[in-house]
Amino acid sequence: MSGRLTRFLGAATLITAGLTAPASWAQNLFAPVAQVDEAVITEFEIQQRSRFLQVLNSPGSDRSSVLQELIRDRLRVAETRQRGAAVSEGALQQGLADFAARANLTVEEFVGGLESAGVARETFRDFVAVSLVWRDYIRARFGSRVQISEDEIDRAVNQVNTASGIEVLVSEIIIPAPPNRAQAVLAQAEQISQSTTEAEFSSFARRFSATASRGRGGRLDWLPITDLPATLRPLLLALGPGEVTQPLPIPNAVALFQLRDIRETGAPTQEYDAVEYAAYYISGGRTPEALAIANTIRANVDRCDDLYGIAKGKPENVLDRGSLPPEEIPDDIAIELAKLDPGEVSTALTRANGETLVFLMLCGRTPALEDDQVIDRESVAAQLRNQRLTAFSDNLLAELEAEANIVIFE
Repeated sequence: MSGRLTRFLGAATLITAGLTAPASWAQNLFAPVAQVDEAVITEFEIQQRSRFLQVLNSPGSDRSSVLQELIRDRLRVAETRQRGAAVSEGALQQGLADFAARANLTVEEFVGGLESAGVARETFRDFVAVSLVWRDYIRARFGSRVQISEDEIDRAVNQVNTASGIEVLVSEIIIPAPPNRAQAVLAQAEQISQSTTEAEFSSFARRFSATASRGRGGRLDWLPITDLPATLRPLLLALGPGEVTQPLPIPNAVALFQLRDIRETGAPTQEYDAVEYAAYYISGGRTPEALAIANTIRANVDRCDDLYGIAKGKPENVLDRGSLPPEEIPDDIAIELAKLDPGEVSTALTRANGETLVFLMLCGRTPALEDDQVIDRESVAAQLRNQRLTAFSDNLLAELEAEANIVIFE
């Protein structure tokens, strides 16, 4: 048995141990819990979906959320069947393989892990099938209405290049994703990206984020848009308040951002030719011992030059200090530096597959003499397109729910 499957089964066993159903449930597994028009939702389905999500360590595994999502699934199935939409067996098999690959497993390995946790193969198959047919149906039905014009892209891009300063109020979630968990974390982040309220996003931040902001539900203070990585700016500016970016893979982690508000300051936008920062590397990753060392260093340094004394007598590679153009700074470092003033520190990042903690300090920023910013227009267009399709999907589901006869028996 492969190492990755052993880890998966180990997690599944722990989850199964904590999911013993009450006797009353076990006696009535196939009793109806809810009915959506003529379609029934049983206790068995609720337990299965909940176990499935918990094995994946995905949000929304509580009973109320599971029941609500199963009701939506019944609406999706009824609508797509009525319209003659279906997913082919080949497309379904590919979808199952793609889903399993997020955990670096084959379909059979993935299903074996699920079954060891008490999750039936059919639960996995149905979950993927409904998602695929609904996605394709929404694209087919509304795709022609989602035409992102060059003018719309220009407007989003111009918000970055405007002469008036723009500040954004965002919340963040940064989930550690070492190589052996990268695909599973990405799948988790995709579910979090469906958050529709600040409270929901903040709840996920407190549970999953590794940054100092987790205690505040991921909420950051106002930030100048130009302090953020150039790749992130158009994505944020394409959002409406409450909307969330798609998951952004960064080294050893996955990041998500929710836009809470945006404002123009009236001050000129400040671009930077270079950002100077220092990174001091501490063995142990995010262990209590490594974090304690970081806190001790933080208490004894006020500026980047002070780190030379901390690094004295240690290998040369324990301290990196440099000045780079913003576009050459790795995105994860750029995101952390955007939150800092000169002399401030972040300990949110790791290297070496999570085994090394990064003590990151901002030294200073060099203002740009001219604007040479390059915006990825394709990223802007894709973000706008996804937002429009998601809005169509949400509106259609709301209409279907309002028209359906939904009865909950419990």
